[in-house]
Amino acid sequence: MKKEETIQNYLEAIYIISLKKDKVRAIDIVNYLNYSRPTVSIALKHLEIDGYITAKDNIIKLSDTGKEIALTMYERHEHIAKILMKLGVDEKTAYEDSCLIEHDLSAESFAAIKKATENYI
Repeated sequence: MKKEETIQNYLEAIYIISLKKDKVRAIDIVNYLNYSRPTVSIALKHLEIDGYITAKDNIIKLSDTGKEIALTMYERHEHIAKILMKLGVDEKTAYEDSCLIEHDLSAESFAAIKKATENYI
């Protein structure tokens, strides 16, 4: 997995968890991504150093930059999954495949797909 894709996955996970919980903690990310605690701890330190998150008292929050990336990935993930399900792909596979596609798709291509399918889903 490329570094950029890893960053995107963590930020999207933090965003999704924040939709369900008031406070996002490292253990929530461990459970959501099914990664080890040390792996998540190291990643969170890098995300904080790079300015994507803040972590205080074990509460993780997205910075403006982190939230922008998370929202972009989340929108792509949801939209592509809905298209795939509409085409007959089962939900689990649609979400797994959309996760693979969302990272490598250019902004231009996603915008075109979104525009072409806005009345489809």
